[in-house]
Amino acid sequence: MKLRFTKMHGLGNDFVMIDAISQQVKLNEERVRFIADRRFGVGCDQVLVVEAPDSPEVDFRYRIYNQDGNEVEQCGNGARCFALFVRMRRLTGKKNIRVQTLSGNVTLNVLDNDWVEVDMGSPEFAPTNIPFSTEKIADTYSLDVDGQIFEISAVSMGNPHSVAKVEDVKRFPVGCVGKKIESHPLFPKRVNAGFMEIVSSNEINLRVYERGVGETLACGTGACAAAVSAIKRKLVKSPVKVNLPGGSTHITWSGGQNSVLMTGPAKTVFHGQIKI
Repeated sequence: MKLRFTKMHGLGNDFVMIDAISQQVKLNEERVRFIADRRFGVGCDQVLVVEAPDSPEVDFRYRIYNQDGNEVEQCGNGARCFALFVRMRRLTGKKNIRVQTLSGNVTLNVLDNDWVEVDMGSPEFAPTNIPFSTEKIADTYSLDVDGQIFEISAVSMGNPHSVAKVEDVKRFPVGCVGKKIESHPLFPKRVNAGFMEIVSSNEINLRVYERGVGETLACGTGACAAAVSAIKRKLVKSPVKVNLPGGSTHITWSGGQNSVLMTGPAKTVFHGQIKI
């Protein structure tokens, strides 16, 4: 089977975009791992699949697969790429696009210069809904990582995140510590591990070790989780500029059950076909 695809990225967080509306697509874990392999396949952090919706309330269904082949709930940078991809493929002419994901519906607004604003919905802090194994909800929790205690925030932005404040994120051992937090037993479905450095009252630096992928150049939901946790802890004020290794995104959140809005760029790299 040959698949047409488009390679895209949001701040270096890269994706293989597959249109499953105008072509037949059958994916499993093995095929996703092959496509995502950077030596033997196309290479990407995630494979994103566009499908027809099963509800009249949305325009598309959006499926997300990590490098390891597992399907996950949400991807903020991928959502921005998705918005430009469906317009580029002429699957829609809309600039305001409603999309169904595994974690619920999101709204994508295409702006000028290939920037996209994503309504990520409300953050979820209830431990059972993240999920995070603890008895009481709190702004921060003590997490024991091989005897080293980290003060983290736990939040879901459609997928689970832990966020730790560090003094110098560039020098912090994200690969080592992030891998341990990702599979920490208190996160039964694993977790995306974020490490943030406060720059000013409206700016943070961030690195994220993504569940099933490793450290990426950017993570949209991770940027949202970090900004939300920093706002909630009164470390910064909205709007927040989040600087990631691949570039910057802007997060707005007015607290409570209000939606988190993420704005940033998306870019097309190339188009191709792959035989699987």
